[in-house]
Amino acid sequence: MPAISGSKASKRAAFVVDIGPDLIMVPPLKSKRNMPNTTSAERRMRNSQRKHLHNLSVKSRLRRLEKNYRALLASGKKSEAAKLLPGVNSAFDKAVKSGVVHRSAANRKKSRLSVALNRVHPPQ
Repeated sequence: MPAISGSKASKRAAFVVDIGPDLIMVPPLKSKRNMPNTTSAERRMRNSQRKHLHNLSVKSRLRRLEKNYRALLASGKKSEAAKLLPGVNSAFDKAVKSGVVHRSAANRKKSRLSVALNRVHPPQ
């Protein structure tokens, strides 16, 4: 799980999400500024923001992996794309396991990515 750090002094401080070699600055959630009435509601607000940031980082990583994969396909590097496909599929499966992406959506993406690989003809 990515490390999340933020300022406790200010509720409006941006958070930094560490996802391996990349750091992402994420602004605080824009809400109606409702104050929680109970301590459990306050805890739920904190947990939802933490989970929201985690989901953002996972979705961002999925988009980046898919974009890199499709760039390889567009440039005709079928063998390199074939090596990258299992990693992309694994990332989608992990996103499903953590509840970030629905199982059907992930399966649809994985299917379309493999179909795209099969349509590419290596350069001659």
